[in-house]
Amino acid sequence: MYALLSFFTILPVRGATLEDAARSIHLLPLVGIFTALPGVFFVLSGYALPSGVAATLALGAVLLAAGFHHADGVMDVGDALMVRGTQARRREVLTDARVGVGGVGALFLVYAPALAALAALVAVSPVRAVLALLVSEVAARSAMLLALAFGEPAEKTSSAVPFVRAMRGPKRGLGLLVSLALPTLLALPLGGFSGLAALFVVPLVALAALRTANTAFGGIGGDVVGATGELTRAVVLITLSAL
Repeated sequence: MYALLSFFTILPVRGATLEDAARSIHLLPLVGIFTALPGVFFVLSGYALPSGVAATLALGAVLLAAGFHHADGVMDVGDALMVRGTQARRREVLTDARVGVGGVGALFLVYAPALAALAALVAVSPVRAVLALLVSEVAARSAMLLALAFGEPAEKTSSAVPFVRAMRGPKRGLGLLVSLALPTLLALPLGGFSGLAALFVVPLVALAALRTANTAFGGIGGDVVGATGELTRAVVLITLSAL
């Protein structure tokens, strides 16, 4: 587990290689518990601060806990999807360090609705908002794991290759079980259809992301997987706020 925390968060744990993290990739959804924790304090500050302020600080905290790594993926994918050209040309844009209007637009479309949904949840009940934030963080990593389980790397040099290879191994079944069961179980205390919503949202967003990636890029990569998780968080928070 330490290898996943080393690779997917900024927590001060011992450094690990890509291969070390790949061997534990089936436990990726559990990383969401650790990235959610910094946001819990700020969500609970909604008892004293305006809900919008508390939600903004909480979302910023969870993004910081992941080192904004997946937010970078959102920008890269947004820029690449705006390109009119071949799959190879879009893959080139994915690795371009410059940020264009597509990246800025993608940031807005992914994070603005997530922030608004979290603020609405805090306004109703900070305690329920804490549960929703935890569910959304675990769901985000679950969708990333599903993308790795069913996707094919667009390029042999992609950082996703070791993880995809690991998810073809004997731990694949356990990883799929964790991806589907953990967000669902965590959402059950919210009542109503929350657990059912979590169960369906995660695979649906992962499937949509895979279809888009296959069409636009010819497969997945690290940026696509990260963007899939960020989009899933937003969809889960929006869904829970609606319920």
